[in-house]
Amino acid sequence: MSSLTDLPAPDSTSPEKRRPTGIDRVLALIERAGNALPNPIVLFAALFLLLGLVSTGLALGGVSVTVPGTHDTKPITGLFSGEGLRWLVENLIPNFAGFPPIGAVLVLIMVIGLADRTGLLETVLRATLARVPRAVLPYAVALIASQAHMMSDVGAIVLPPLAALVFKSAGRHPVAGLIGGFACVTAGYAAGFTIGSLDALYVGITQQAASVLPAAQDLHIHLLINYYFTAASSIVLALLGGFLISRVLEPRLGPYEAAAGEAAAERIVLTPAQRRGLLATALVVLVYVGGVLALWLPEGAPLRGEGGAFVPSPVLTGVVPVLFGAFLLAGLTYGITARTLTSTEDAVTAVTDSVKSMSGYIVMMFVAAQVIALFTWSGVGILLAVKAAALFGSLGVTGFWAILAFVLLTSCLNLFIVSGSALWSLVGPVFIPAFMLMGMSPALSQAAFRIGDSATGAITPMNPYLFLILAMVREYEPEARLGTLISRLAIFVVPFLAVWLVILGIFHGFDLPLGPGAHIGLG
Repeated sequence: MSSLTDLPAPDSTSPEKRRPTGIDRVLALIERAGNALPNPIVLFAALFLLLGLVSTGLALGGVSVTVPGTHDTKPITGLFSGEGLRWLVENLIPNFAGFPPIGAVLVLIMVIGLADRTGLLETVLRATLARVPRAVLPYAVALIASQAHMMSDVGAIVLPPLAALVFKSAGRHPVAGLIGGFACVTAGYAAGFTIGSLDALYVGITQQAASVLPAAQDLHIHLLINYYFTAASSIVLALLGGFLISRVLEPRLGPYEAAAGEAAAERIVLTPAQRRGLLATALVVLVYVGGVLALWLPEGAPLRGEGGAFVPSPVLTGVVPVLFGAFLLAGLTYGITARTLTSTEDAVTAVTDSVKSMSGYIVMMFVAAQVIALFTWSGVGILLAVKAAALFGSLGVTGFWAILAFVLLTSCLNLFIVSGSALWSLVGPVFIPAFMLMGMSPALSQAAFRIGDSATGAITPMNPYLFLILAMVREYEPEARLGTLISRLAIFVVPFLAVWLVILGIFHGFDLPLGPGAHIGLG
C-alpha cells in the first residue's frame, strides 16, 4: 500500500516544509488506522479463531437461542469441542467448494477478462465518448462511470485518464475529467444497469448469510435482486455527477493553461479494425440476446419458470451462464475481428491470466467461507442477529432508520476496509438476518450495503488507485498534493451518499421492488 509520502512533491510544496492542515491530519489518521489492520486474509483467520473461542465459551455456559420462525431452541455449539472438530474436518472443503460467490465470480471474471484483454472494453469507452457534445460530456462521463463495476478494477484505471483526454480535446479542463471520472467510478461503484462479477459476489454472500433463518427458504435470492434499484440509481447519480463536475469541480479549477512543451490535445479516433470489431460484436451480441429472449418470453418457452412464470425463472437463477455466453461471444468476436486475438492460444492466455489475477480473492474467500459457515453451524450467527434486532428495537431504530444507520456504519468502515467482498463478508452475516427479523428482506440489506460500500471509497487513502490518480493529476498540475486531490474528490461524497439514500428511501417508502421478485419486506 502506498503512503502519503510515496509520491514526491515539488520542493515548494513538500510536506516537510509546510504546516500540516486539518485534512492532512485526518488523512494521516485514517491511513495509520487502515495500515494497522491486518491483511483481509489474516483478519478473517483471526475472526475464525475468535469465533471458535466465543462459540466454545457460550457452549460451556449452556447458552441457547430460539430460532426465529420456529419453536426450536438451538444450543450454541463450540468449535473447540469433539463435535466441533469433527464438523471442521468433515466440512472444511465443502464450506469452500459450496460457497456461492466463488463459482459465479470466477466464471464471470474469465470472460470479462477476455473482453478486457482483447481491448473491447476500452474501445467501447472510446467509442462512447468520442462524439459526445462538449456540454454533455460531464454527464456522459458520469453515466459511463456508474457502470464501471461491470469492468471490475479496469474502470478505475482506464476511464479517468480517458476522460481527461476527452475533456482536453473538447477544450475543457482535463483535470475535471480525470478527477470527476474517478470520483464517479468509486462513489457510484455499486450502481449501474450493467451486471458484472460484483453482483455475483454480493448476492453469493447475501444468500449464504440469509440461510441461517428458515424464512430464507421462501426467498428467491438471485443475481438481479437489486437491478431496478441500481439501474435507477445509475441514471440519477449520472445527472448528479455531471452537475458536480461541470458546475462545482471545473469552476474551482479555473481555466486550464497547458504547460510549455505540452503536447496538443489529440482527438479520440477509432482505427478501422476497432470499428469493424465493434460492429461485428454488436451484431453478434444482439443476435445472442434475441435468442435468449426468444427462449424466455413466449408462452411455453423452455426458459420460463414453473407454471410459465417470468419470476422466478431459469433466466434469473441462471443469469450468470447467460452473461458468460454474452461476454464470451463479445470478447471472441471483437478479438478475432480486430485481430487482437490471433490464435486460440491468445484466447486461452487471456482467460487464464484473468483467473490468475484473482488468486488473492480465492484465498480470502476460502477463509471467509469458513467464518460464515461457523457463524451458521455454531448458532452464534442467529444469536447475534437476535440480539442486534432486539438492540435496534430497544433504541427505537427500526424500519428505514435502521437501514440509514447501517449505511452510515458501512460508509465509515469502508474508509478502512476497501475490499467490498471482505466488508460484506464481515457485516452481512450479522445484519442480514438481523434485518430479516425486523421484517426487511436480504435484497434491502444488500442495496443499503451497496451505498455504504461505494460512497466514501473515493476519499480513503486505503484506496490504492487514489495514488495512481494523483500521479495522473500531476501530469497536468505538478504541484498537486494528496490533500488537494482529496478535497476535490470530497465534493462528490456527501451528495452521492445523500441522493443515493433518497433513492433507497423512495423505494422503501413506496414499497417498490428492488429487482425482479425482490421486495422491500419479507411478506
